[in-house]
Amino acid sequence: MQNSLFDSPESSNPIHLLEKDGRAEYFSHFYKADESDHFFESLLHSLVWKADQINMFGKLVTTTRKVAWVGDPQYRYTYSGIEKIPQGWTEELLQIKYQLEERMGYSYNSCLLNLYHNGDEGMGWHSDNEKELDSATPIASISLGARRKFAFRHKQDKTTVSVFLEHGSLLIMHAPVQDHWHHSLLKTKTVMNPRINLTFRKILPRT
Repeated sequence: MQNSLFDSPESSNPIHLLEKDGRAEYFSHFYKADESDHFFESLLHSLVWKADQINMFGKLVTTTRKVAWVGDPQYRYTYSGIEKIPQGWTEELLQIKYQLEERMGYSYNSCLLNLYHNGDEGMGWHSDNEKELDSATPIASISLGARRKFAFRHKQDKTTVSVFLEHGSLLIMHAPVQDHWHHSLLKTKTVMNPRINLTFRKILPRT
């Protein structure tokens, strides 16, 4: 498939979402619709999707959304107290990774994917600030599938900023966003279709 990174104004001119304490850039059409469709179907069927387990108020909770953790084999990731062992890269994920690295000038060694079956599944307020993450490398988040509302909330003054994440869009969160903002994928009764979210990250080597 052809690389579409600069085929439209929306793919090269970002919307800047935050006015303080970090920078978040949103590209509404990073990929064309046919490319986005291809990636969605391929990732849906080529990865091993598992229910996520998180620690919530001291209890281990199993989520209805599914996750897949992909990355270089030497990099493991601990989220909510649970260690994730990566699956191997697929051809499509490597294609996306290389395009992101060329576009952004950063390297990534892992990707956390979430599968939301419908609008009843979301993600509560949190920050991606685990100790294994290289805070100097922006988190690159690609959305495939259903259009969903995503929001930031400032940790101190509770200012909120929201955006609808489109099929084939890219959201980039630069430091120090994770230090000052929480973010959330909001639930809704109006969305019946699934969505896959890819968050490319750089994990630091264990010492």
